Amino acid sequence: MREKVLEVLERECPDVDFLASDKLVTDGIVDSLTLTSIIAALTMEFGIVIPYEEIIEANFDSVDGLTAMVERLTGA
Repeated sequence: MREKVLEVLERECPDVDFLASDKLVTDGIVDSLTLTSIIAALTMEFGIVIPYEEIIEANFDSVDGLTAMVERLTGA
């Protein structure tokens, strides 16, 4: 699942090095506009709805955090 999430992220935001940090949001690598793009891409790719409560730094600070969130929301 991690590889698929990373593939979606890199396709949606090719200018962002998602593996450069495990604090993507905290370090300012990912901004609010990029977060919106990520949410839309994951929603479409995996057929999930990301509830407002899930939009927290812990879920978006790293590829692992994003993968864990997608797995929870897909039931994988």
